Amino acid sequence: MRCPYCASGDTQVKDSRPTEDSSAIRRRRVCNECGGRFTTFERVQLRELTIIKKSGRKVPFDREKLARSVYTALRKREVEQERVERMISGIVRQLESTGEAELESERIGEYVMDGLKSLDDVAFVRFASVYKNFSAADDFRSFLADLEPDGSVSDED
Repeated sequence: MRCPYCASGDTQVKDSRPTEDSSAIRRRRVCNECGGRFTTFERVQLRELTIIKKSGRKVPFDREKLARSVYTALRKREVEQERVERMISGIVRQLESTGEAELESERIGEYVMDGLKSLDDVAFVRFASVYKNFSAADDFRSFLADLEPDGSVSDED
């Protein structure tokens, strides 16, 4: 594993343990060159997934991009990181278990919205505003008005 600080390939694992939900192995590492310490995660990848964007362009699935968008929606919200990681891992498992090698980006967006709804209402609306491309305050009003009493979004679009 290459050091993120000095790019040296001479790093050493100091500690390994499973994550709380046992979906990954967390490894604490130290660089023998600069002494920098960092953490890596090792996860099972069942298959290579390709995402079909709205434009029709195909890109490889990137778990880190998914995580960045979730954490952006959750910025400054007090949600335990472990719950967020479990949600992200659950989405990845859902995607991998479809049996399909190519998936529409809309499916990922729906999975993220479902997950965020159960984690944090504000993050749910933030993500929806980007995912559904809100352009005015009225878009927020109509989205919130379309929420069902149980918090789900009605399918009137």
